[in-house]
Amino acid sequence: MPLANTPEVMGLHSNVEIGYYTLAVREMWTHLIDLQPQTGESSGGITREEQISQVAQDIQNKVPELFDMDVVRKTFGTDVSPTSVVLLQELERFNKLVDRMQQSLAELIRALAGEVGMSSELDEVSRALFNGHIPAVWKKLAPETLKSLGSWMSHFKRRHEQYESWVNEGEPKVMWLSGLHIPESYLTALVQAACRNNGWPLDLSTLYTEVTRYRSEDEVTERPRQGCFVSGLFLEGADWDMENSCLMKSKPKALVVELPVLRVIPVETRRLRLQNTLRTPVYTTSMRRNAMGVGLVFEADLFTTLHISHWVLQGVCLCLNTD
Repeated sequence: MPLANTPEVMGLHSNVEIGYYTLAVREMWTHLIDLQPQTGESSGGITREEQISQVAQDIQNKVPELFDMDVVRKTFGTDVSPTSVVLLQELERFNKLVDRMQQSLAELIRALAGEVGMSSELDEVSRALFNGHIPAVWKKLAPETLKSLGSWMSHFKRRHEQYESWVNEGEPKVMWLSGLHIPESYLTALVQAACRNNGWPLDLSTLYTEVTRYRSEDEVTERPRQGCFVSGLFLEGADWDMENSCLMKSKPKALVVELPVLRVIPVETRRLRLQNTLRTPVYTTSMRRNAMGVGLVFEADLFTTLHISHWVLQGVCLCLNTD
């Protein structure tokens, strides 16, 4: 056997090799960025401190105000649905993140101006902002992600917009699961609401999913009477055939494709009959899950005309976030 084998020898798709080398290069560049000088002028002829201050002020201008939890609770009154409870929990977590961001940015700007001393925590924040990374003190309070700082800020802004829409206009007709801190809690709330309405036993109920014909959430006109529509899922290891509504082989150089809008339906377990279906794990990031199972959100049901073992070997999964 030759020293260098193609992925096809192992029964894998040629895209696997692209993903492997992409990850290797990304790790190498991460180390190179960490090794660059921490003093002197940066690009554009400005000093490192001036660049960090500009980035901090730019982010500070984009950080929204805290949600008034008392006002939000009053809008629900006494009849609080399971999904409304999830919203309140999500807003509390989001407020903690926003508050921490506001504090650390304000303190960092003062420290760079020489008004206060530079602590070890502020030094870590400044280094992260300079390198385009998410500060560790923010990461602890945010959903798991592999994004860079710029992409994460766009994600952060969209999260706030979804929360704001949920508070002011009611539950979205299409839920962007990536925007939730703990998406599992929302899916559990859907099952609880269905059990309450239909008198089902909670321990004998589950979720069933089906891929719709909607390519994006803009095409969805109304909410389903039971369950919800979910957007923003990314398919790895396979492609989706819109014409036949089934899994298909990945196209060359297409490592990740966005799945059409998914419908999530609560059902009684005894009524669930699955045939030609791949129970596809849905992970938070492309790192998938660890040995303790952390990172797995739920399992989506994707129709397939091939044997399930084919897709297992291809490593097919869904992710809530792209890198």
